[in-house]
Amino acid sequence: MSAAVPREPWQRRAACALGLGLLLLGVNGCHHRQTAQAPPPQAYPPQIAAAPPAPSAVPEPTPSTGAARIPITPVPPGGVSEEDLEFVATHTPILSETGYATWYTAPYKGRRAANGQVFDDNAMTAANRTLPMGSLVVVTNLKTGQSSAMRISDRGPFVEDRMIDLTIASAKATGVYGAGLALVRMDVYETPKPIDIGGRWCVQIGAFHDETDAIDLKQRLLLLYPGSSVIEFPGENSFWVRIRPQGDDRATAEYIARHVQPSEGAAYLTRLD
Repeated sequence: MSAAVPREPWQRRAACALGLGLLLLGVNGCHHRQTAQAPPPQAYPPQIAAAPPAPSAVPEPTPSTGAARIPITPVPPGGVSEEDLEFVATHTPILSETGYATWYTAPYKGRRAANGQVFDDNAMTAANRTLPMGSLVVVTNLKTGQSSAMRISDRGPFVEDRMIDLTIASAKATGVYGAGLALVRMDVYETPKPIDIGGRWCVQIGAFHDETDAIDLKQRLLLLYPGSSVIEFPGENSFWVRIRPQGDDRATAEYIARHVQPSEGAAYLTRLD
């Protein structure tokens, strides 16, 4: 049973979080990018799952709460290896999907991708919401015919009607960089873990322009799903809520994604591992 949160401490925390959010908004606003020929790269919320807790933070819950840390899933240097390219050349895809691709870059140097490694603009990697981390894929630009192999090392894009986000290197190799947005086919060749069963799942909700809306949703989700881990955190010019159901259960995450109704943004089913 979860304990009731006293009103006064919650207000203090909300006030502190609001101040921090406003400070971050001011800082990030100085780095807004405009691209004349293409939409700007996607703005990502920070990957906070692997960040160490602050000294005053509540101790990390046990795995039974669904909030256990996700192990690092490394990809080869540069994203893909010669063995990966040989594997693609000698095998057929196990899954193919068609959708829109964009490209993105880290909002700050040293940012870690969701797989636990430092993000690299020059690596042949990409972000996808639901493929197992480390999956080997080939992305083909359906307009230009350009294609390239890459590994999934990050989560996103957290924008509706987008299937995959590419690093600058991957975007240039597939002709997505100049266009900014392109219809592509994603052929999946290898996944370190099964696609259809298992996995550790969460729902990422946002983006919110007002931190108060994100905090309100967090409190509501904590009441609705008391066994879950729910966090609210600032992104780039926005705020996000992430809920990890007990045991990181996929069925529960899918149910939440279908039924939650955020005041802004959308709910995205996201695989953690």
